[in-house]
Parts: sequence; structure tokens; C-alpha cells
Amino acid sequence: MIMSKGTSKNGQSQKQNEMPNAHLHELFIDELKDMYNAERQLTKGLKKLHGQAKNEQLKDAFKAHLKETENHIESLKKVFDLMGVAARGKKCKAMEGLLNEADEILEEFEDSEALDAALITAAQKVEHYEIASYGCMATFASLMEHTEAAEILNQILEEEKATDAKLTDIAMSWANVAETK
Repeated sequence: MIMSKGTSKNGQSQKQNEMPNAHLHELFIDELKDMYNAERQLTKGLKKLHGQAKNEQLKDAFKAHLKETENHIESLKKVFDLMGVAARGKKCKAMEGLLNEADEILEEFEDSEALDAALITAAQKVEHYEIASYGCMATFASLMEHTEAAEILNQILEEEKATDAKLTDIAMSWANVAETK
């Protein structure tokens, strides 16, 4: 096998081999591509959820999260740049599945008083997927001492957690209203 100067047998550059926990690099890049695609898919999904929601507070939450998601895409581009990798996604089958499930929920509860609660259920499933993914990516970046990338990913992670909490608060406010009727 002929190797270029500075490249190991497994294709990692000498610089990658010198970083702590270099074995995580390929996984990190794979997850980065996955989430880049997931966020791009989510922009379309959030527009649909926003259009279907009845409650104004929920509509506002979906609209705000759409803006946030667009910012996450830009932040992920910065991480790609920091890694010296082109910003390209790989099909995120998990997000595709979650959004397909959201479509099913929309159809099933279209004319129901529980539609907004069903939309929150679908949205929180997405948020939990994002929280898990960004948590892992931020950890990997920290372990490889990619400090700036870790900071960006931790910021996104905190925003995803805040969105999840906001959705819970909206759901709880409806539950309290329903109890008083």
C-alpha cells in the first residue's frame, strides 16, 4: 500500500493521529454530516407543524425554533470549517422517520382537540433525538480537544434543551386550563 507523506495505514492524517482520542474523528464527522442533514430536513418539518398548530403559543414556539434551526445549520457549517471538511450532509434516516411519524400524527389527529398535544409529542421526539446527538458530538469534540467546535455544539445542545422545556411548559399550561374547565 502506497501512502502519502503524513498519512497512516487507516487513512488518518498524522495531525489526526496526534490529537487526543483520534479514534473518534471519523465518528464525529459522520455524526456532524448526519445532524447537518437532520437540521435541513427539520426546517421543512417545522414549517408544516407551525401551519397545523392551533394554539398561538405553540405556533410561536415552532416559528422560533425554525429560526433557531436555521442558525444551527450555519453553526454546523462553522464546525465543518473548523474540521477542514466540506459542509455536506448524509441522509439522516432517524430524522426522516421522526418527520414521517409527525405526518402520521397530523393525519390521525387532524380534526381532534388533541392535535396540538400530538404536535408537541412529535416535536419533543425530535428534540430528544437532537439532544442525544448534540450531547454526543459535543463530548467527542471535547475529548478530541476541538474546543471551539465543542463550544458551538454545547450552545446548540443548550438551545435544544430549552426548546424541549418550552414545549413541556406549553403542554402543562394546557393541562392546567383543561382541569379548571
